[in-house]
Amino acid sequence: MFRIGSHITSSKGYLAMGKLAHGIGATTLQFFVRNPRGGRARPLDPNDIAAFNRFAGENDISDILAHASYVLNLATPEPDKQKFVRETVRDDLLRLAHFPGAMYNIHPGARKDSSPEEAVRLVAESIDAAYPEESGTTFLLETMSGHGGEVGGTFEDLAAVIRASRNGKRLGVCLDTCHVFTAGYDIVNDLDAVLKHFDKVLGLRRLRAVHLNDSLMELGSHRDRHAKIGEGHIGLDAFARIINHPLLRDLPFYLETPNELKGYGEEIALLKSLRSDGASKKKTAKAAKPTQAAKSAKPSKTAKPVKSAKPVKTPEAVKTGKAVKTAAAPKTRKTVKTEKPARTAHSDKTAKADKTAAAKTSPRTKKVPARTPGPSAGKSTGKPKTAAR
Repeated sequence: MFRIGSHITSSKGYLAMGKLAHGIGATTLQFFVRNPRGGRARPLDPNDIAAFNRFAGENDISDILAHASYVLNLATPEPDKQKFVRETVRDDLLRLAHFPGAMYNIHPGARKDSSPEEAVRLVAESIDAAYPEESGTTFLLETMSGHGGEVGGTFEDLAAVIRASRNGKRLGVCLDTCHVFTAGYDIVNDLDAVLKHFDKVLGLRRLRAVHLNDSLMELGSHRDRHAKIGEGHIGLDAFARIINHPLLRDLPFYLETPNELKGYGEEIALLKSLRSDGASKKKTAKAAKPTQAAKSAKPSKTAKPVKSAKPVKTPEAVKTGKAVKTAAAPKTRKTVKTEKPARTAHSDKTAKADKTAAAKTSPRTKKVPARTPGPSAGKSTGKPKTAAR
């Protein structure tokens, strides 16, 4: 089953949220537990929650992802703010007990005057103070772009938090394609090498969810600006490889692109059209085991992330001097054709409209050298045509 969905509003209730997701062809969804820019949460309605759970079960909607408010900074050193953050996260997790199988995703936070080591310690302490022992909800830390002292700009950051937390065994990771790309991990030209590095540092068993977002900014720019699928520097060909990769294809995928509901429906339909039929699973059974696949992967020498002496210090994510070739999409019975210019998520259902939209809006991804993450911006791999969210 291809678990694909998008962010859906819960403003009209949870049952209404489920119906909106089902209406656009989603098989999973993400929602905010509370106001994304504040601390207010809607009162829980047991009848509404029960109705949603029934509807989701009847319509094969699962792997619900609840996103924490953006204002929660687990790395804050200020006592008053720490208290607010920890109490809010704890309340979120208690609320999610009513949604069986749901996962909780949060941005780790950002340091101000703290050292990287101190920021990691504070994030781990906040998680431990907020995570109820009785909670069955999986707690996910999101990969970040590494802008402005963000914790999570490298895989080593997240690994350090997990090691420092006494709840480490209960923590997972949500990989955001826009964030890792702008952090310097070249998922366009060397996805296998990035996954191998992730497995080495964190272990692929911790990867529980993927945010699918194209990037308005270039590789290694450390700037978080989402673009619609196929209209940014990552490009449609790379997304076809991501959703069909044997190590990723069974994970749930969530769209956070700058879209309205209709646009999300179009992107879901587009991604479903690029999805292989799964007939190649038997041929890739060995690759389905993270450690074995990671060991057998042969990453490009020019795209291998630099090792860090200290996990909590932000290392170079990509070190290169030459352009690398685009990785081929995995072989399946029903081959995904990615050699042609990508169609956008805004194409009509007719072939004529598809051809016109692709000619006007599809960026052409160029083979460019991966840039070392740092203050300087990397070169563009395409010219996006969408505004920042």
